[in-house]
Amino acid sequence: MTTAVSSSTTNSTTTGQTSAQQQLAGNFDTFLKLLTTQLQNQDPMSPMDSNQFTQQLVEYSQVEQQIDTNTNLTTLINQGSSTTGSYAVSYLGKAVTVANGNAPLSNGQAVWAYNLGATASNTTLTVTDANGNAVYSGAGDTASGAHTFTWDGKDSNGNKLADGTYKLTVGATASDGSSITTSVTSTGEVSAIDMTGSTPQLMIGQMAISLSDIAGVQTL
Repeated sequence: MTTAVSSSTTNSTTTGQTSAQQQLAGNFDTFLKLLTTQLQNQDPMSPMDSNQFTQQLVEYSQVEQQIDTNTNLTTLINQGSSTTGSYAVSYLGKAVTVANGNAPLSNGQAVWAYNLGATASNTTLTVTDANGNAVYSGAGDTASGAHTFTWDGKDSNGNKLADGTYKLTVGATASDGSSITTSVTSTGEVSAIDMTGSTPQLMIGQMAISLSDIAGVQTL
């Protein structure tokens, strides 16, 4: 079993926050210099109006508070990202079940489990690629309950397709033509964590899934 964790030292969100904070800090320094210069060069015979001076001090305080607020928010965001990343790493080496219909095709095989809410007169299994194009369609089981579909990675014309992420959709109808409720899941071992994006992605083969896609976890 190979496990890996990949990460990126910077991302667009952090860069944007840093740039905005630097700009705000620059404005703060400029404001402070202007206020100090104004005080140093005021006419002793006609000093600055107290109300005006008080208003500028209030603005000074508001800018300072805004910088502190941005700094604290950045710290909270970084702590949250670190916690999420640590949580994601805990899935390494475990078998997770996803319920979004996706499964990885690896070495010419992809496996799904699907469930029919009632006995069907007709069941159609459709596999689509990452671009949403239907690459395979065939008949499925019609009995109510749980079933397994193992796909050999070949399209409807018998051509072998590249490894990657594929999605199974199950359509089932009863004898009266009404639709039957179906569900599709797949299970695989988490072999790596991709942290190059804004949120960690669990890797099952070449398939990336988010933490919100997980429907179950098993220890191997």
